[in-house]
Amino acid sequence: MPDASQSEIGILPCPGGMEFAQAIYSHLDSITAEKMEERARALSRVYRLPRAETIRQINLASDILLSSGDLDEPVDEHRTRNSLVPAKYTRFPNGEFKTEILSSVRNTDIYIVQDVANRYPLRFQKNEPAQTLSVNDHLFCLLMTVDAALQAGALQVTVILPTFPYSRQHKKKGRESLSAARVGQILEYFGVTRLITLDIHSKEIENCFNHLRLENLHGAYQILKMLATVTDLKDESLVVVAPDTGAVERSKFYASILGRPLGMLYKERDYSRVAQSAESGNITDMKLLGSVKDKIVFLSDDMLGTGGTLIKAMRILREAGSRQIICAVSLPFFTTAESVESFQKAYEEGLFSRIIGTNAVYHDESLLGREWYLSADITNLFARTVYRLHYNRSLSSLLDDRSVIKDLLKRS
Repeated sequence: MPDASQSEIGILPCPGGMEFAQAIYSHLDSITAEKMEERARALSRVYRLPRAETIRQINLASDILLSSGDLDEPVDEHRTRNSLVPAKYTRFPNGEFKTEILSSVRNTDIYIVQDVANRYPLRFQKNEPAQTLSVNDHLFCLLMTVDAALQAGALQVTVILPTFPYSRQHKKKGRESLSAARVGQILEYFGVTRLITLDIHSKEIENCFNHLRLENLHGAYQILKMLATVTDLKDESLVVVAPDTGAVERSKFYASILGRPLGMLYKERDYSRVAQSAESGNITDMKLLGSVKDKIVFLSDDMLGTGGTLIKAMRILREAGSRQIICAVSLPFFTTAESVESFQKAYEEGLFSRIIGTNAVYHDESLLGREWYLSADITNLFARTVYRLHYNRSLSSLLDDRSVIKDLLKRS
């Protein structure tokens, strides 16, 4: 296999992940240009060459290694070996998908981006009506794209899934499927070498893979940076509350890094019922452990489905005397059309002041335009991860963002 530094980076967006992929590509180009400029300055200083001559030599070396390149490009500009790979997607009337890649991807490190939680209508052909795809539709479209890339001679394929599908089905209590593990194994079987995702619901899912590498990113820094715009991170009245036992580890991280007390809400569910909306959930009881009287409460969870858990949690915290409630969710699904309106009513009722989500799930102005919703951009985090993976750099500082959060607190 050629060295990664000699291959190109190709960002290949599936229809559902188009917005996310374009943002990653834009950040990646900026990062690559910045790194190459640093390299050019260092080489220019060491070899005592003018900047333009140094860049010309770098581009010449690149052309020799790749035996390609547009020789008409000006020598005073770096050529970043990144591309947004064009592809044509077809959805047939019977629901089948076909992916056709429209440019050569040989000797290219392909990163396929798919947002399986995208519930907004997508148009495959100009003369066809837009269609809303299910998680399974998005997933199968992704599989066809992986196969198309490998059939076209891609060097290797990495899948970027901001939301990992079926992640809540990671354990079984009876005759149930372990769907979270099977999704990863299917991708592994198709030839995917690495998977990049955000705040996967259970870390144990990674143990089910044989060769597939999982990079589980966290958006804590981006969320706290957004939180700092609406409240003082050093406020003595700030407390962190875990909305359920599954969110305790994440909440402990926030409480530890902020140096604030930690509380928890304990909930009981009736699993014979399936939550259909925020009002008709399956939670039967919820109790608060800790004191929130006259406090600013920071609630943090990994995902928001119908929102029933958070709204009930807010109500209990209000009844317990909390002064202000701010929520943060890494994966803001808002699964049903009624979910957004349920939170709008809760906001007007005064249950909370802000909800901070990330753009790991695509939303339009029907949510982004709400006064109470703030979106933290995590595409730069994914772009930096792609850059470091391609050039065999360490991911440690990206996977553990304590140091950058501490810098953020010093600046606050």
